[in-house]
Amino acid sequence: MTKITVYTAKCIRTMNPSLPIATAVAVRGDQIIEVGTMETMRPWLEAHPHRIDTTFKDHVILPGFIDPHLHPSLAAILLPCHFITAMEWKLPDRVCAPVHGHNAYIDRLKEIEESLSDPSEPLITWGYHSIWHGEIDRNVINGISSTRPIIVWQRSFHELFANDAAIAWMGIDRGAMQKHPQIEADKGRFYETGLALAMAGMKKLLLSPERFRHGLELTKRAVHFGGHTTICDMGMPMLDMDLEWAAMLAVMDREDTPFRIQFVARAVERGGGLGREAENLKRVRAMPKLNTHRLQFRNGVKLFTDGGFFAELMQVQAPGFIDGHDGEWLMPPEVFEALARIYWNEGFRVHVHCTGDLGVELALDVLEKLQFERPRFNHRFTIEHFGLSTPEQVRRMADLGALASVNAYYVHELGDAYWKRSIGHERASQMARLGTLARHNVPTALHTDFTMAPARPLTSAWVAVNRLSESGAVMAPEERLTVDQALRAITIDAAYVIGMEHEIGSIRAGKKADFTVLEADPYEVPALDLKDIPIWGTVFEGRLAPIISKSA
Repeated sequence: MTKITVYTAKCIRTMNPSLPIATAVAVRGDQIIEVGTMETMRPWLEAHPHRIDTTFKDHVILPGFIDPHLHPSLAAILLPCHFITAMEWKLPDRVCAPVHGHNAYIDRLKEIEESLSDPSEPLITWGYHSIWHGEIDRNVINGISSTRPIIVWQRSFHELFANDAAIAWMGIDRGAMQKHPQIEADKGRFYETGLALAMAGMKKLLLSPERFRHGLELTKRAVHFGGHTTICDMGMPMLDMDLEWAAMLAVMDREDTPFRIQFVARAVERGGGLGREAENLKRVRAMPKLNTHRLQFRNGVKLFTDGGFFAELMQVQAPGFIDGHDGEWLMPPEVFEALARIYWNEGFRVHVHCTGDLGVELALDVLEKLQFERPRFNHRFTIEHFGLSTPEQVRRMADLGALASVNAYYVHELGDAYWKRSIGHERASQMARLGTLARHNVPTALHTDFTMAPARPLTSAWVAVNRLSESGAVMAPEERLTVDQALRAITIDAAYVIGMEHEIGSIRAGKKADFTVLEADPYEVPALDLKDIPIWGTVFEGRLAPIISKSA
């Protein structure tokens, strides 16, 4: 039998209310045997061979951090791109300085274009946002180069702009562009379902084995650096199941990967709708056959209501946007309802991308119908992102048994910008309505949707606890979480949202030996310092995984 290893620590925060604090944890193989003190676990130690490991005697151990909505494929597509963003980004291989202003954005784009030695190499940049960078369209990009394919990917990932050379390189039919309801051909703008057309043309580059696997390696480093031991890919595949899965096996399904990935299948593949329901259901049901030890499909499925939050394409209730524009549906309401009914009736855990309060309203209307038609207990219907909402919707979520997986980072990056340029102070300050969720006892997780937020759970917790905008203003202090609530949202409550609470998320006997090891106690440091706590590394299934490099 495998020898027991006892890790002693300055403090162990277990996230188990029955034994919240300990100083020792006994591990055998990949499983926790006992939690407590050296004295309380003595019967185990007297009965079995063991060793004492004091590696963490000056550290604080928490359950392994969990991100229930992080896209490895999306990150692998974007991380090799050139970042031009309004915020500083610390990436595994570089630090990207912030760029503000239209002229500064154009200058940076020109600088990158001129640095490329191959005149035919496509230039793909990510991070553009009109609030910080002014207006961009096909003609502006043509002014950078009329011969090199240049693609400007908006900060949301939900839209991009292409010059004429890029449109030709993607092989897109101009007639199809003119007819598509979510493509503005004159501007070279592809958004929401129109993005699928552009991405099909870009797939030859984005999913080329060398580029995509390099992107996954960078993603792997970013995930480990954030202290994760479990992430959930919320919507597989991104573009092409066969190509993506082959790369996942090559990069992620290895002994040197110190985390697991749960995959949630798309109900329909990108750009799809009704008409192939039986085929899609069969596809989703078959995905668990691909499972390995680290990479697993369970019973989750992802659907969509409205458009991207960073793209300002979310569907909002009155009074709408300040400039009067309308949001977009990713799935028309009748399509969303029909698909939700199919997967609900088949017993799937349904996760719904909702960014605006009208998107949330649609999801809750459909959930209420489904509960009336075919009641389910413990269904874990989850609202993903939860950008804009109303207090009444939160109460309704509690009544219907819905869960929330929230991107709190919206508050920090977009709080000031959306207050002054998009939806006004009241609604902008109350984005990611976490305090109300807590008061109504709605189980809530925090996620990053990486690269929509840095892949750092402590940063998500810091935003949830402090609710500081970019300028340092406190946004709706009544919607703050306590430190304990925020840490639960990246551990045990995140495990609950993805249906793994019996295996991970807290430190107790019988669970996986997954730990995140910190160099300070998050309950003891000032709340403003939460995001800056150094992470020693992780323990994944009983195996130590220190963070060797302290670079991002």
